[in-house]
Amino acid sequence: MKKVSIIYWSNGGNVEVLADAIFEGAKEAGADVSIKLVSEAEVEDVTKADAVAFGSPSMDNDRIEQQELEPFINKFKLLPNNGKSLVLFGSYGWDNGKFIEDWKTKMVDYGFNVVGELAVKESPDEAQLAKAKELGKLLSK
Repeated sequence: MKKVSIIYWSNGGNVEVLADAIFEGAKEAGADVSIKLVSEAEVEDVTKADAVAFGSPSMDNDRIEQQELEPFINKFKLLPNNGKSLVLFGSYGWDNGKFIEDWKTKMVDYGFNVVGELAVKESPDEAQLAKAKELGKLLSK
């Protein structure tokens, strides 16, 4: 059974809704899944997992949340991530969602294998929630 860890930061609730859908998909696929706000997460939640999903809304200047999530993510810069499967997800409003591509580049540089990403404008629709669920299943393989 694969161990999947979902770690996110959410303000308006849209990222949390996506995290819950990824959780559902991974659970349905038979994974041992944990889901945490980044404020509750430990480095071991990532290092001891077989696959990981990180979520954030787009914040200032098309970046992930910078007070809690970015410092947490940056802890993995110097750790051996060995191509661990990773899904990135989030929401955006006034910008164009470019943050997800920049984030993907960063995570590949950190040694993760980004197997999927999902950025939704404002709140997710049914099709986007279905995609989030599929991403959870993908992490479970």
